[in-house]
Amino acid sequence: MATVQSDRRIVLTLDAGGTNFRFSAVRGAKPAVQGISMPANGHDLGLCLKNIVEGFSQVRAQCPADPVAISFAFPGPADFPNGIIGDLGNLPGFRGGVALGPMLRQKFGVPVFINNDGDLFTYGEAIAGLLPHVNNLLQQAGNPKRYKNLFGVTLGTGFGAGIVREGRLFLGDNSLGAEIWLLHNKLDPAMNAEEGASIRAIRRSYASVAGIPFEQSPDPKAISQIALGKHPGSKKAAREAFRRLGLVVGDALAQALTLVDGLAVIGGGISGAAPLFLPALMKEMNSTYTAPDGSRFPRLTAKAFNLESVNERKAFLMNSALKITVPGTRRKVKYDPVPRIGVGISRLGTSEAVAIGAYAFALQKLDNLCL
Repeated sequence: MATVQSDRRIVLTLDAGGTNFRFSAVRGAKPAVQGISMPANGHDLGLCLKNIVEGFSQVRAQCPADPVAISFAFPGPADFPNGIIGDLGNLPGFRGGVALGPMLRQKFGVPVFINNDGDLFTYGEAIAGLLPHVNNLLQQAGNPKRYKNLFGVTLGTGFGAGIVREGRLFLGDNSLGAEIWLLHNKLDPAMNAEEGASIRAIRRSYASVAGIPFEQSPDPKAISQIALGKHPGSKKAAREAFRRLGLVVGDALAQALTLVDGLAVIGGGISGAAPLFLPALMKEMNSTYTAPDGSRFPRLTAKAFNLESVNERKAFLMNSALKITVPGTRRKVKYDPVPRIGVGISRLGTSEAVAIGAYAFALQKLDNLCL
């Protein structure tokens, strides 16, 4: 992990939004140049591709050394390993399969790596964000436990996710790993989770409770200010909107962490309102199922802790290991009877985490190619 921060190689990066493309270059997990922005022009494929080439060209011209690769996040569906972009909802000019990666490789003469933003966000947080932060806290607390796996989600226009397992990004056989947005929606199982865990979901919930048309519903930042009593509007509707989001995200995270078993990190624009939705999220994760005899049991084998809460973080870091005797001997071994997982907010910020993830992914791929 430390080699990423000290590596002197330069990688060109791109933060691809639906409206603007922001280009930069990274060296040693930090920006190496002054970034630039270009309009996406997603409705016009030719103009969009021209702007992508121009953006990378302008950034490359600023670099103190030749870049060794291009690595960035781009919306899916896509065949990410081969750099082919499919039919995109927010960039409608992309239709029928666009070989973006091969085009950029031919133009710039360096390897090109494209991934989902949720994947790269999680990878960045695993390298320089929440994962090492929590392991450092455990070390400081004298707890020998260390975490190696991280599940990340982004809350914004959509509901994205990524999985890092023991330092490696898990992509799946079809570039479709961690498609959390397609899990069921706890509040409306006929819909997918993204319809309860996104900007439009918060606006829709607020409008419903406040009794106003969706078109008049403010953005989540304004709704969060209403919930805190800092902006005029329905405080009840605002708080309910974030509570509902917490329930949906908590349910989805509980399903995902049942399979992944690691820490969870939350990013994206909505994560800034974490105090408004984390209580409902954690309550849902630590909720129970009903057995056929009517008894209740936890939906997660491990207890989930809110790492943003001082008291819960203290309990999470506590070393609760016991010494038990090996049968038939006098030898004792340590046993921790309290499996636990932690949920925290991005320590890097989403854009920085994505850039670091893109950088590290490119270096890892290049080093594998050199073996």
